[in-house]
Formats: sequence, structure tokens, C-alpha cells
Amino acid sequence: MITASGPRAEVEALAGPEARRLAFPDGTLLPGLVDAHVHLALDAGPDPVAALLAASDTELYAAMAARAEQLLATGVTTVRDLGDRGGLAVRLREEIAAGRLRGPRVLAAGTPLTAPGGHCWFFGGEVEGEDAIREAVRRNAASGADLIKVMATGGGITKGGPPTWQSQFTEPELRAVVEEARRAGLPVAAHAHGTDGIAAAVAAGVDTIEHCTWTARHGFDVREDLVAAMAARAIAVCPAASPDWEGFAERFGTHRAEEMFRRIGRMARSGVRLLPGTDAGVPRAVFDGFVSSLEFFEHIGMTPPEIIDAATAGAADALNLTHDTGRLTPGHRADLLVVDGDPLTDLNSLRTVRLVLAAGPALHPD
Repeated sequence: MITASGPRAEVEALAGPEARRLAFPDGTLLPGLVDAHVHLALDAGPDPVAALLAASDTELYAAMAARAEQLLATGVTTVRDLGDRGGLAVRLREEIAAGRLRGPRVLAAGTPLTAPGGHCWFFGGEVEGEDAIREAVRRNAASGADLIKVMATGGGITKGGPPTWQSQFTEPELRAVVEEARRAGLPVAAHAHGTDGIAAAVAAGVDTIEHCTWTARHGFDVREDLVAAMAARAIAVCPAASPDWEGFAERFGTHRAEEMFRRIGRMARSGVRLLPGTDAGVPRAVFDGFVSSLEFFEHIGMTPPEIIDAATAGAADALNLTHDTGRLTPGHRADLLVVDGDPLTDLNSLRTVRLVLAAGPALHPD
């Protein structure tokens, strides 16, 4: 826990002679970073689903632990894991919290809800009908999930699954997800690419929308009334910009990608809170590329100070961690990052990590 903060002379005067002293005269101390969208169960390779299905739980858990430590080494001290198999992310969360493994604090969604044969069916969360939906939410809550994840639309990595623009659940079904999650005291994150799915998620009252690319059967369909509703209701959006977002633009088509990027920037300017997230685990979304994902926000018009705020205090606020992390404030967890240079003027400084603390022993990546 942080016990004091301020100018070095003032803080040092409060420390006893036995206190360890570290000095980084050319560095910057800032709160640990928050990656709001990862999949520790996926390997970021060309076919992460095949790799997942081929791995035993023992093999998968070891790989997830290694990926968590990789995230920590880049300065990420909190992650939301938005879908895993068999509760392994909850188990990993507990092992890290107990100090038996090194990694960031994990907010685990457990098994994401999806339609039969739907996006990410391979995690084991296929449900049909409101009764099954409510039971799945209760089951995730009982297993120790920190939040509920629902696949409101199709997605890109599920071969043979519904397209990204297609809805998987009706508005009443999404309301059932939210109602049951609220009874358990849990927030809801909705994976939603398509505009119809975004509309249903907003109407249902979810807490965050993941991706939010406004896709339609043909092209894009941004609804300004929904953007205004998200801003008014404090529904945050995590674009889940891959560290390989520039490569995505080349593959997707630069013109179409830039149109999508502009829409994300316009949401931010309309008052929608954007959350940084890498979608780490899907193809090319590596676990040590968080800074590259942050540079996406610079590309859409945010300044380095705005981006640092979004990746620290802003993300903590959106994830209900306001009083626990994201700030250099006495009483908060000692989630701390030291880098060379000044990331408020150059985000590239975040790549020169000198020290990371995640409520525990210091990690010196170099």
C-alpha cells in the first residue's frame, strides 16, 4: 500500500533508516497501467483457438501464468481477462494475489456467454433462452468471477461463427444478463461490433462495450443517439486496439480502417470514456505490446497526458477501482511504474521500464 507521496525530501523524512531507497533521477514514477481487455488463455499465434483446444488445463494454466508475468514486465499492473476456459483465470488471480505467482491483478470474467455455435463457443459458455442465460450468470458468479462477459454479436476468430455485425442475443436476453449480474453485484462487459448489438447492449444497461466498431451488413452505421446515451450513462468503450493496429489497417484496407478509427475518436470527443485494451491473445495481439496499443489513441487524436490518464486513473474509475489503484495516493495499492524519460511528452518512454510494483515485490525488467 502507498503510505505517502510527494516531493522526495518530504517522503524520505517519513521513512525510517531501515527503509530501502531507490533513485531514478532521469525517470518518471506513475501508477501501474491497466489493460482492460486480454485473453490469457489464447496464445496470440496464427490459430489461437486450435492451440487452446489442443492444450490440457495444466499446459494452458502454465502458459497463462507466463503471459501474466510478461504483461507485468511491461508495466501493466491490472488486467481484465475477458474469457477463459474452466475458471483458470480465477485460479490464476488467486495465485497472484497470494504471492505464489508474479503478475498483474486479474479481474476475471470466467466463461463468456455466447449463443449455440456462437462467437467463442470454445470457452464453454453456450446458452439459449433466458433461463439458461440467468443460470450461466449465477454459475459464473458462484465460481468467483469479477464480472460477466457476454458476446452480444459475432466476432473475428470463431471459424464458421456469425459475422461481426450479427447479433447473438435479443435486448430482453441482454437485460436478463444485466439483471442477474446486478443481483450478484457484478458489472457486465458486452462484446459488440454490430450496431444492432451495440443498441441492444446500451438499452440493457451494460457497463462496458468491447470493440464497438459500428459494423452493419454493408459498411458502418454509427448512431449518434447511442453515442450520446453511452456518454450520458457512463458506459465506457474499450476499442481493444491490437498492438498490431497498423498491420490491421493494411490488411483491412487503409481507407476502411481509418474510417473506423475516426469513429472511435469521435466517440471520445463526444464524451464517451475510452478504455485501453490490447485484445492480447488473438492473432498478432502480443502480450508485451501495450504501448503500441496506447499509440493507437494518439493516432485518433488523444494527447499523451490524456492517454496516460485513460490507462491509469480513468481505467480504474471505469472498472470500479477508483479507491484502490490508478493514482499515487496514500491508501491506494502500491501499483507503481518507473520508466526512463517523460511519457507525458513521449509515449515511447513507457517502453523503458525500470521498475514495476503490483502490490508486492518489485520487478526490475532490466
